[in-house]
Amino acid sequence: MKTNTGRIEKDSMGEMQVPMDALYGAQTRRAQLNFPVSGWVMPIPLVHSLARIKHAAAQVNCELGRLDKKIADWIRDAATSVMDGTLDSQFVIDVFQTGSGTSTNMNANEVIANRAIQLAGGVVGSRDPVHPNDHVNMGQSSNDVIPSAFHVAVAEAVNRDLLPAMNILEETLYRKAKKFDKIVKIGRTHLQDATPIRLGQVFSGYAMQVRKAERRISEAMSGIYELPIGGTAVGTGINTHPEFGARVCAALARDTGLPFREAENHFEAHANRDAAVFLAAGLKSFAVSLTKIANDIRLLGSGPRCGIGELKLPAIQPGSSIMPGKVNPVICESVMQVCSYVVGADATISYAAAVLSNFELCVAIPVIARSLLESIRLMSNSCRTFVSNCLEDLEPDEEVCSGLIEESLAMCTSLAPLIGYDSAAAIAKEAYRDGCTVREVALAKGVLTEDELDAALDPSSMTEPS
Repeated sequence: MKTNTGRIEKDSMGEMQVPMDALYGAQTRRAQLNFPVSGWVMPIPLVHSLARIKHAAAQVNCELGRLDKKIADWIRDAATSVMDGTLDSQFVIDVFQTGSGTSTNMNANEVIANRAIQLAGGVVGSRDPVHPNDHVNMGQSSNDVIPSAFHVAVAEAVNRDLLPAMNILEETLYRKAKKFDKIVKIGRTHLQDATPIRLGQVFSGYAMQVRKAERRISEAMSGIYELPIGGTAVGTGINTHPEFGARVCAALARDTGLPFREAENHFEAHANRDAAVFLAAGLKSFAVSLTKIANDIRLLGSGPRCGIGELKLPAIQPGSSIMPGKVNPVICESVMQVCSYVVGADATISYAAAVLSNFELCVAIPVIARSLLESIRLMSNSCRTFVSNCLEDLEPDEEVCSGLIEESLAMCTSLAPLIGYDSAAAIAKEAYRDGCTVREVALAKGVLTEDELDAALDPSSMTEPS
């Protein structure tokens, strides 16, 4: 039935008016009206992964003799149109919807069914010859297909975007470590002068932080590769073929090149989102590491004349609307803001998974999915931006580095084994009091010969065990 503004469709709750050009149906429209919360639709990567599962499910159901081949082919062709992004505008439901993602599952079922009906030469909204529930959703429940789609989207985003971006960051930091290895600077602990350290050693530490973060995230992926598909409503597998879950997982593994497998225990896989919580923790850990790296570089580059100034950050844009010539560490600030977001997203994921995992189902998947996928996207982009707009052209100020070492009172540390801790401490205090260097005071006191003092106060020798 058509009206001047749309068509009338029915679902189990009655009639709904649906826009004439929409491929979604009554259930999607009802959910769109029920959840006008944020304006954030469900993450498109999850939608594409959901269509990938519908594509695989149609093929598997056909192979199992449960779905007519012609209908299966129409569904697969329609699902391909969703997977490739052609129909993104048809996915209109807010993230803050039913916690199982049922509304988004039905959004996909209706869009794929109506697109399949178009391919079959039928009438959109007629549910003939392709039905959204009976055919597109065959052998599935929102409770297994939505978390499976979430896992597939996350796995693809981590492997396609995040891990490669982290690897680029790690390699860049290692290159800088090698390039800066002969440059000695003053170390700092408690924000106070400490013994000298090579700038290359500092950057090798940064690179190792990133490498260890990669390992943690890679380890967390094992749980993400495990999919609940085949468990249907509560993990029992009601209304699906016993081989359905394993076959769909195998099809997804072939299509993506990722090691997806059926859940070891469907009751566990339905009832919680522990794997996502674990991955989010790894991502938060990386955000904490990246904050430390970006903040160190920001502070070491402070100045240019009244700060530390050991690093020269690339000038990429004006830093002030009122102070001419000012250049700010904008990329470091951008990175640190992203990291702040990711730490907050981890709190959202943890809280939602804890409070909304009740009995046989976790009903926090939409907000967990958006938080985790957005965190992965932002961290991937930030790694690349940090490399291209900051680290690649980052250079040391060798004159500042050497000058600060000579002025540092921590230089007396290497004297302690030679003249005793108390005598070295007295030299440091006198140098501080009189505004002199450790070298000047030690020479004046004659505690060592000039050659002995030069050897003892050689900054490079202080950067290795002795």
